[in-house]
Amino acid sequence: METYRVLLADDEAEIRQGISRKIHWESLGFELAAQAENGAEALELAEQLRPDVVLTDIKMPFMDGLELCRRLRKELPAAKLVVFSGFDDFEYARQAVSMGVSEYIMKPINARELEQVLTGLRAQLEAQRQQRRDMEALRRRYEESLPVLRELFFARMLSGRMDPAQLAERAAHYELDLPGGPWVAAMVQMDLPAGGQSAERDELLLLSVRTFLEEHFSLEGGWMRALLYSDGVALLAGLTGADQLYSLLDELERLCALAPSCLGLGLTIGLGQLCEGPGQVHLSMEGALAALDYRLLMGGGRTLYIGDLEPDSSLRLTLDDEDQRALAAAVKVGDEAQLDATLHRLLDRVRASRLQPAQFQLYVLEIVTSLVRLARAGGVEVEEVFGPGFAGAVPAAQLASLDRLGEWLAGCCRRLQKLLGRRRTDSAGRTVEEAMAYIADHFAESELGVEAVCEHLHLSPTYFSTLFKRQTGKSFTACVTERRMEEAARLLRETDEKTYLIAQRAGYADPNYFSYVFKRHFGMTPSKYRAGAG
Repeated sequence: METYRVLLADDEAEIRQGISRKIHWESLGFELAAQAENGAEALELAEQLRPDVVLTDIKMPFMDGLELCRRLRKELPAAKLVVFSGFDDFEYARQAVSMGVSEYIMKPINARELEQVLTGLRAQLEAQRQQRRDMEALRRRYEESLPVLRELFFARMLSGRMDPAQLAERAAHYELDLPGGPWVAAMVQMDLPAGGQSAERDELLLLSVRTFLEEHFSLEGGWMRALLYSDGVALLAGLTGADQLYSLLDELERLCALAPSCLGLGLTIGLGQLCEGPGQVHLSMEGALAALDYRLLMGGGRTLYIGDLEPDSSLRLTLDDEDQRALAAAVKVGDEAQLDATLHRLLDRVRASRLQPAQFQLYVLEIVTSLVRLARAGGVEVEEVFGPGFAGAVPAAQLASLDRLGEWLAGCCRRLQKLLGRRRTDSAGRTVEEAMAYIADHFAESELGVEAVCEHLHLSPTYFSTLFKRQTGKSFTACVTERRMEEAARLLRETDEKTYLIAQRAGYADPNYFSYVFKRHFGMTPSKYRAGAG
């Protein structure tokens, strides 16, 4: 039987001892992981131990039970919270319930009642964990989602947002077969009557068009898949060979002619150029969309093939917004493998287009321009990335071959990646230095917390806390406490001031809490420390 961890917080030692002794923890499936004598200590222990259940009194020094529950609801949202109170006060109960407290128990605490509560909580915890572990249920949900996931897979493929190196793996994951042979993409546009349709009506029409195409498409040896894409219907088709393209054109023309009688509306289909496989099908879709641009010139209700309209359509290369985001992500936060894969994907378009070196310079300049923007946004000098005297142009020697160009771009990207990483590290170090300086200047303020320093540094608390812990190995609160204890120890050694005044100068409004923290930090009370220092 799995054991769940319990944290007990109560300022009365007798109550803690009584609960600890009288509850049969192991037989109930729990272990009493830790005990705290006040709310502040309980919060620290909870952050370290991550308990499944927290049992806390309402009235405690330094931080009451309600404030503890409020903080834990943010830090440990899955933990079950049980509140004890000796005050039959509806307002306490109301506040506790509003914070998601599981149970509210009145003192004196009855062992049997508490065991019943723990039994109920265990059942809830078991149900939650069982739900997470129920792989069969997850599998069923996954299978139910497969049609949507497959649709998204093909949509990403058509838009060029799929890494070609991951196509086979993703297809196998979604239980899809990607046939060999030439592929081609088409985009179907509905020729709606004047006045348009409602949004709901348009969606129904799109589904009708897709169903019509799936039911009536027929091409011996070939295959077709229709999917909703970019507010329209896209077609993916596979052929036995390039010579079957005109058979496909004939079939699409037949479907356009059949549409008015079956659907009550006309269809215009833009057909892209053939490509070698799924990795280049987004180029075919670009051609299909470009073919539809000729609808006004050539007329609707027919199939428009980009190869007839723009014989050099295969030479169209652009770096779209998604490409730029992928490149930026690979440079800024990716590893070397992700960076190489992204560059290969971008340059594979050039290989697929079979352009001569002089013809793909504009596309390459778009990649370089994107890198220049990243460098400037990150505060990196472009000459550090591209070399001395860089003026925005690609060195002619690098354009001699695609391989040399790829090597040059990869080198530039890796340099930019390292320079940006170094600046982030330097920036993180400076941020922590500023935070430590802020602590040194403000530790005597009892209200000093993460929110204050984040407001000073103009950072979010979540980001700052993660950054500070990663750089220092300690939490912000722990560093503040250390600085306050250093100051308190110095004042105890060097002055004769009263303890309560030293507490104030060290940032503690409550002298009792100061003494508690001091003893926990140094292992002795302030008075004993002073006596030993003397």
